[in-house]
Amino acid sequence: MFGSQLRKNGSSGAKTPSNGRYRNGNDHLIELHDVVKTYRSAAGEFTALKGIDLEVDGGEFVAVIGKSGSGKSTLVNMITGIDRLTSGEILVGDTAIQNLKEGKLAEWRGRNIGVIFQFFQLLPTLTAAENIMLPMDFCRMYSTRERRERAMHLLELVGVADQADKLPSTLSGGQQQRVAIARALANDPPILAADEPTGNLDSKTAESVFSLFETLVAQGKTILMVTHDRDLARRATRTVILSDGAVIEEYLAKTFPALTEAQLIEATRNLEPVKFLPGAVILQQGAAPDKFFIITRGRVEVVLPEANGQEIVATTMVKGQYFGEVELRRGGHNIATIRADPVLGVEVAAFERAEFESLLAASTAVHDAIDRTVSERIAENEAARSRLERNHA
Repeated sequence: MFGSQLRKNGSSGAKTPSNGRYRNGNDHLIELHDVVKTYRSAAGEFTALKGIDLEVDGGEFVAVIGKSGSGKSTLVNMITGIDRLTSGEILVGDTAIQNLKEGKLAEWRGRNIGVIFQFFQLLPTLTAAENIMLPMDFCRMYSTRERRERAMHLLELVGVADQADKLPSTLSGGQQQRVAIARALANDPPILAADEPTGNLDSKTAESVFSLFETLVAQGKTILMVTHDRDLARRATRTVILSDGAVIEEYLAKTFPALTEAQLIEATRNLEPVKFLPGAVILQQGAAPDKFFIITRGRVEVVLPEANGQEIVATTMVKGQYFGEVELRRGGHNIATIRADPVLGVEVAAFERAEFESLLAASTAVHDAIDRTVSERIAENEAARSRLERNHA
């Protein structure tokens, strides 16, 4: 339904500097450090976000999910600067947005983040084309003639060019959302933030909107999408789960599905994120084990020694998989060497032995599932060693 090409006008988006870091020392396009948001009213205080840490890389499509009231919309409002944090730090590219004053913040947002609302938020007295041209005028981008041309191009992209000169009140909900998406793209921002963008759309239009998002990600955009639709969320490249104002680590939730949300929140707080450079040894065969690891980015190699003193990569493991559980459950020393991928490196979430054992103690189902995995891993390792011995017999 939607066109598949964006005209390459305006800014091309934030780019990581040649040294791999942004101006404020951040490695990622978006970084949140211990972000807290507390609302104060006559009824008292309510903390909507409770010490959020989050990283998003350029080109990711991140779905933010959680129950009603979990803090999803508040999180996106913090990143876009629509709302102000109470404490913490938010870095987007080279900008620490909590340091920007209101006027500068609005212009920064207009150039860097396209915001898409559930209820469209189109100005009722402006036509569809004029709504799209307004951000260009506000940020002083494009000439007057180019603004109209670009607005028409974007309306064509989202399939409603024939509605260009109509007021929002004359458009259907699906048409208004398409105009809102075109408006978000007006200044070619590197990031799109969408709060329930398909919540008021029929299934066919919702699918078309999501397909457009996928096309934009393929062309280099970064998208944060709040959604209650878990089927759509599964199609994003990553899912951020919020519960009661706190982030639950995605792969932790998948690894330990039997844990309650409260247990997952506490476990997430105890995780230690660690980045290993390409080829770095994470576990050394024969060494004493002390941690459990979940792969969150990149991959690792499982390395076994051959009889001639050489090494062989027995298998690789990718994000969402875990290792270290065999030795922690069965005792003894590491049964294989685990090292970061020689090209990609790896990022992991690590538990100390005591935290890992606490998780197993908290749930019989988790305990039994990990022990089944331990038995399977030992059998796989023994089979790999047998193949090596046969090959050198």
